[in-house]
Formats: sequence, C-alpha cells, structure tokens
Amino acid sequence: MQRSEAFRASDTGMGVRALDAPIDAGERAEGGRLAELYAQHAAAATRLGYLLTGDRAIAEDLVQEAFVRIAGRLGHLREPSAFQAYLRSTVINLSRMHHRKQKTERSYLEREANLRPPEGPERDVTVSEAMRTALLRLPERQRAAIVLRFYEDLTDTATAQILRCPPGTVRSLVSRGMETLRREVQR
Repeated sequence: MQRSEAFRASDTGMGVRALDAPIDAGERAEGGRLAELYAQHAAAATRLGYLLTGDRAIAEDLVQEAFVRIAGRLGHLREPSAFQAYLRSTVINLSRMHHRKQKTERSYLEREANLRPPEGPERDVTVSEAMRTALLRLPERQRAAIVLRFYEDLTDTATAQILRCPPGTVRSLVSRGMETLRREVQR
C-alpha cells in the first residue's frame, strides 16, 4: 500500500487514513491515527457520555478511558468504519460500570450508616468540661487507669501491663477514681 492511498478519505469512510496503515516515527510523535480518531470522535462520545451520566467531568473521563481501551484494539478492527460504533459501545459499557460502581458504593454507605448507633443528643459542654476538670484532679495513676480502661477500652490485664502493676491494683485504682469522679461531678 502506498502512503498516498493510506490517507484517502474514501478508504476509511471517516475522512481519515485507514486504520491498518502503518505508522511511522513522525506520526507517533504527533499522536498518529489515534489522535486523528480522537479529534474526530471525542466530542460526540463526550455528548453521549454526558447524556448517560449527567456529569460532564465523568463523561470526559469515560471517553478518555474508552480511547485507552480502544488504543490496543485498533489493529484488530476488521472494518475501519466500525470505529465509531465500537467507541459508542465502549462508552456505554463504561457508563454502565460507573453506575454499577456508584450503586455499590451507595448501598455500602447505607449499610454502614445503619450499623452505626444513632447519634445521641448534643453533649452539654459544661458537663464535658466538668468531667474533664474532675478527671484532671485525680491522682495520676487513677487518671491513667480510668483513661486506659474506659477511653482506650483496654482490659484490666492490658492496663496492668502498661501501668506495671497487678490487675487487682488496676481494679482498685479504677474503683477509687470513679468514686471520686461521681462525687466531683454531682457537686
């Protein structure tokens, strides 16, 4: 095939050179036939993607992905005039995948929202501040035992290892500290 024949619009039916024409180094530098096809078909594919998704940015992403997927398949097209239909099918399939992924994400978020305990009423800042102040007044070991047991949700044994004391001492520290906190907060 001569180079002049490769560029005849009648060969492709698309106004660009044949898809099976060889690409030389100069054409690779310019982007070659994929760039030509992109220039010719991207706008229509983006409109299709927009109508399918309702979001221009997502539509543009779908078209980019479609061209990436098609790039490796250009040599396998039997009919160069089928490129537009192939591109259209690819955009539609990618749109379906996008919507399926969004549906999965939404159902996951709904399940997670249902698993969380309902948020209680707003905390009273004065109560929280009173508890913090009372906690800071406790002796250091009692405060550490209470924080490790209730805030960090550690066991007596794990708390005892951190504080380097027997588990019975941890229980005693927590008990005495909680009693002091109850008295302080009730005032």
